[in-house]
Amino acid sequence: MSHNSFGHLFRVTTFGESHGPAIGAVVDGCPPRLTFRREDVQAALDKRRPGQSRFTTQRKEPDEVEILSGVIEAEDGTLTTTGTPIALLIRNVDQRSKDYSNIATSYRPGHADYTYDVKYGVRDHRGGGRSSARETASRVAAGAIARLVAPRVAIRGALVAMGEIEIDRTRWDWSEIDNNPFFCPDPVAAKKMEGYLDGIRKSGSSVGAMIEIVAEGAPAGLGAPIYGKLDADLACAFMSINAVKGVEIGAGMEVARLTGEQNADEMRAGNDGRPVFLSNKAGGVLGGISTGQPIVARFAVKPTSSILTPRRSVDQTGAEVDVSTKGRHDPCVGIRAVPVGEAMMAIVLADHVLRHRGQVG
Repeated sequence: MSHNSFGHLFRVTTFGESHGPAIGAVVDGCPPRLTFRREDVQAALDKRRPGQSRFTTQRKEPDEVEILSGVIEAEDGTLTTTGTPIALLIRNVDQRSKDYSNIATSYRPGHADYTYDVKYGVRDHRGGGRSSARETASRVAAGAIARLVAPRVAIRGALVAMGEIEIDRTRWDWSEIDNNPFFCPDPVAAKKMEGYLDGIRKSGSSVGAMIEIVAEGAPAGLGAPIYGKLDADLACAFMSINAVKGVEIGAGMEVARLTGEQNADEMRAGNDGRPVFLSNKAGGVLGGISTGQPIVARFAVKPTSSILTPRRSVDQTGAEVDVSTKGRHDPCVGIRAVPVGEAMMAIVLADHVLRHRGQVG
């Protein structure tokens, strides 16, 4: 299987399977002399770690990161990058492969079981192997390294919709993100989500979500016209996340209903001589190049495909079967997609910062 790497100058390659001994990432292209601590990477992984509330899978993975190469450690624990590949390892400790024995030869509807089998002639039925969302822990670890490349850029994510419930943007409060298990910036909507998802979870079903990622402080000039567009790379990055089925930049699909007057981000002269934008329908990117405004992207995460409700399908012989998936699954996989989205934003921006540096000298 090829295509396990993402990025150009800042390049991330992930490896491992959901029920294998370990997963991880190799970060190639990270500049030398950047300093951090292992706890910085661990803090990012802890945001994504399963089993932290009743609303996520109860698989108990500590997700403790081991940094195997690419750094020099000082006596006080400070790590300095050397410019060589940084290998990050996360061991799997709580696999329950027997939970998947009943689907060893059957295809779960909505999952990648059939497509993996038809492409490779073999698939790992234990949690989906490489198609499992378990792979995203590797991305989160790599994203923590990516943040070192552009430390002045603040990247934050939020869950803005879950199933039928959407936030009220007039109540948006970033400080609320840490006060509920959904990374939701609206405390009223978060309370509604609690009861709503309890019902979904107890019924053995699942539901989708919408995630918004905002990067503030990114400089103007990142990205290139045509085939090196910043927003194109962001769309690719977010679409590569498990279960993501749609991506928007800025106003996104809403622009189809706007007039030219409504959509144009008008400008006035700022005190420093640089233009000040009066709105941000473009989401911080024009012509594939960052404007210096906040970069805003949203992506839609489908409902978890592994559910208890029997669904019609077929097995590897073509026989018709009903599939019900046992095991431990997120009733809303979109919740833990928030730190994954933050990581992918960081990886794309790190890559473009280095590309821009090489372009302008």
